Amino acid sequence: MKISKGSLESEISKSITQWEKEYLGRGSVSVKADILRDMIIVNLQGVLTQAEYTVCETKEGMLSVKKIRSELVESGIEDLKNIILTITGDKVKNFHTDISSRTGERVMVFKLFNDLEKNL
Repeated sequence: MKISKGSLESEISKSITQWEKEYLGRGSVSVKADILRDMIIVNLQGVLTQAEYTVCETKEGMLSVKKIRSELVESGIEDLKNIILTITGDKVKNFHTDISSRTGERVMVFKLFNDLEKNL
């Protein structure tokens, strides 16, 4: 039985939410994964805490929060790569992420070795 694109996207969203709760101690308000060619784009809303928003009011604070949050996610990259491999059967070639200190939104991009969308 062939799995649908929507099912895979939903499974990735759920697994990343679970990873956030277990590894970072709290989850995002919402997580949405989209498969586009050889990429999985994950949009996470509500990543920052109220205290982090307050710290982000200064340029130094914003850079500090972005740096710490980036290091936290990067420290768990092997877990994230394994989540993608387990769900899709494809290895992650590259990983990119950034966070908006203004909106509290994080974007993760997993670049795969193969065109996952074409194979669905």
